[in-house]
Amino acid sequence: MIELDVIQKPVRLKGRGSYINPENKFDAQKRGSQAVLDYGDEDEVVSVKTRIIHSMAKSIVNKVDSPDIGLSYSLNPYQGCEHGCVYCYARNTHPYWGHSSGLDFETTIIAKMNSAELLDEKLNSKTWKAEAIMLSGNTDCYQPIEKELQLTRKILEVFLKHKHPVGIVTKNTLILRDIDLLMELNRHKLVSIAISINTLDDDLRKLLEPRASSIPKRLELVKKLSSLGLPVTVLAAPIIPGLNDNDIIPLVKKVSEVGARRLSHIVVRLNGDLKEIFEEWLGRNYNERKEKVLNKIKSMHRGLLENSKFGDRMKGTGAIAEIINQQFKLAKKLYLVDRPPFEYNTTVFRANEAKQLSLF
Repeated sequence: MIELDVIQKPVRLKGRGSYINPENKFDAQKRGSQAVLDYGDEDEVVSVKTRIIHSMAKSIVNKVDSPDIGLSYSLNPYQGCEHGCVYCYARNTHPYWGHSSGLDFETTIIAKMNSAELLDEKLNSKTWKAEAIMLSGNTDCYQPIEKELQLTRKILEVFLKHKHPVGIVTKNTLILRDIDLLMELNRHKLVSIAISINTLDDDLRKLLEPRASSIPKRLELVKKLSSLGLPVTVLAAPIIPGLNDNDIIPLVKKVSEVGARRLSHIVVRLNGDLKEIFEEWLGRNYNERKEKVLNKIKSMHRGLLENSKFGDRMKGTGAIAEIINQQFKLAKKLYLVDRPPFEYNTTVFRANEAKQLSLF
């Protein structure tokens, strides 16, 4: 591993999604976007070291005001994500922490070391009423550093202690490490798991999501979790027209074969710095179809690459978005059993567990 500031010639960057650092709009010194390195035809491949910053958060449970999201609260033990998904909307939150949304997002990870303690305090609050919390709504709670720090495992222990419902979203097989806690939570109908799979093409995945688990491993993950009776949803997100919209029906068929309980999809939108990051990525990896892909994305969002409008930002509008939506509708009708939405059990919640003993 090497530090960024020693790269002085064109190289290929190993396992990273973004090669640039867009300007941080909160930085008083305006420097413009910076190319971290000049990619080209050089054969040399280098690895950039990931930096982990340990922090002590002031709060950990966030209110989610979006009507497009199924849960009202989220919890994120990590800021920044080493998976490096080039399309990730969470990139736009990294500048709030003093870093860029580009390569910084993948290489500078902030770990909130007191996450479990803060959650315990929240669930012990006299005013808190049990309502499912999404883990994580922003960055992946099972990204690589979790193997060492185990913040997510400690958080799940708190949820189990209080018998409190939790929804998990991940694209990393590290979740299997915590199968003991998940099984116990599931015994009380307290956990629902969403595994992100947006293509069957692992070569595309390597470019889109460079440090996430491979597609074959994620399919095995869905199979394993489902075989144990855990409620598993596949999140096909995002669908990017011109890149991964050609295997929608085979994708739904495959995830149904490995036991997914249901499937939901989201189309890509490029808000904030994502426009610059994604355009650079397209030029580097798919330059011959760059403009075609960008124009298709614009067609789903009323001529823009971005969309913040509740109601259609997730599914898009227009002909291409409708074709995508209809493909999923048909595929689910063909391959997925129509099941009612998962309902969390809030009746077993134990408030003030640390302060009050049960008689039984």
